[in-house]
Amino acid sequence: MRNEYIATGKTIDDAINAGCAALGVDRDDLNVEIEVLETPTRSFLGLRTTDAKVKVTVVTEDEPEPADNDPSDKAGNFLAQLFRVMEMDVSIETEFIENDESANELAIELVGKDMGIVIGRRGDTLDALQYLTSLVVNRGEEDYVKVTVDTENYRRKREETLQRLAKKIAGKVVKYRRNMTLEPMNPFERRIIHSTLQDFEGVRTGSVGVEPNRKVVIYYEGPGGVQDERPMSGASRRGRRR
Repeated sequence: MRNEYIATGKTIDDAINAGCAALGVDRDDLNVEIEVLETPTRSFLGLRTTDAKVKVTVVTEDEPEPADNDPSDKAGNFLAQLFRVMEMDVSIETEFIENDESANELAIELVGKDMGIVIGRRGDTLDALQYLTSLVVNRGEEDYVKVTVDTENYRRKREETLQRLAKKIAGKVVKYRRNMTLEPMNPFERRIIHSTLQDFEGVRTGSVGVEPNRKVVIYYEGPGGVQDERPMSGASRRGRRR
């Protein structure tokens, strides 16, 4: 969007200052364009002068309008504005999947350089983007849409890593007959651990603590009972309750 104002003044600087004041902007702003239309002139013998004339233009980006509450458009507009503020060049790819028996799904893939910034430590930033996007997509809607935001296949890679970790730790729990507590995880990661070990013989899983430091505990339930009531990673006996 372009907002223009033609101003005059005894000098070019006076005209520019008058035009910027009328538009409420600073002449040094990056979105301000200045065009000199007329320079000041003085007639013969200096009896009459002509003022300077300039055109001051403020260029602003149009605010995206929601398109009929379409989930893909709502998510795309929100993320585009967010990455614009972050000064990041990110391509946003969306796929909307309609389900008859469960909630509809919106899968969002982010493509760009330096996506480690978007992922964050252990996916914290990516999870925050997913949470905020879900709020935007589902705000004011009756039918819930499950939103997933991913980049560089991070979630699939993280899921595979957690599955390997779960089986490795469960094997130690059975071998040493000791309960073990994992590091704090978000709900998405904890669900992976619980799901991976639900049929693992000799163990069961539970969670202790409060967000954001909630942890998964892998309990020994094989023959002979627990050798040591103290979990190897420091969980208390009280924490063994579900």
